[in-house]
Amino acid sequence: MSLDIIGPGFGRTGTYSFKIALEHLGFGPAHHMYEVRDNPHLLADWEAVARGDKVDWDKVFAGYRAQVDWPGARVWSELAERYPAAKVILTVRDPDEWYDSVEKTILPFTNGRGKHEGEHRNAIAEMAQQLVVEQVFDGRLDDRQHAIAVFRAHIDTVQES
Repeated sequence: MSLDIIGPGFGRTGTYSFKIALEHLGFGPAHHMYEVRDNPHLLADWEAVARGDKVDWDKVFAGYRAQVDWPGARVWSELAERYPAAKVILTVRDPDEWYDSVEKTILPFTNGRGKHEGEHRNAIAEMAQQLVVEQVFDGRLDDRQHAIAVFRAHIDTVQES
């Protein structure tokens, strides 16, 4: 099975609602960060991606028809090349509202790595720190202006593709 839908929208842009909608419309299951949370065996491939290792996308997305949210949003263009028939659907949100939500959710999660309950949750936080905070936001997700600039540039890049 290959991906039919690629969702390059950053987390906190309605990606979970998008996942649920896609699944109700028959485009499920959809891979979302919650899949990594709920299926520990999925983490190793995303840790490899965070290290810059090549992975087999068909293996990573085996059984999935769609990808939304992190961590897949980090590699959306690579996925679009691998699955050229897939539709790319971007979720967006007002940039200030997006950042307000990030401050309450993603930042505390990644900043709390090593302090979460359970080894798996801490490993996800570390992977998200590397793959999202470091690689997408240059380690500056806590800098509101920088993060919003990256968010806007990402939207422009996807829309121009």
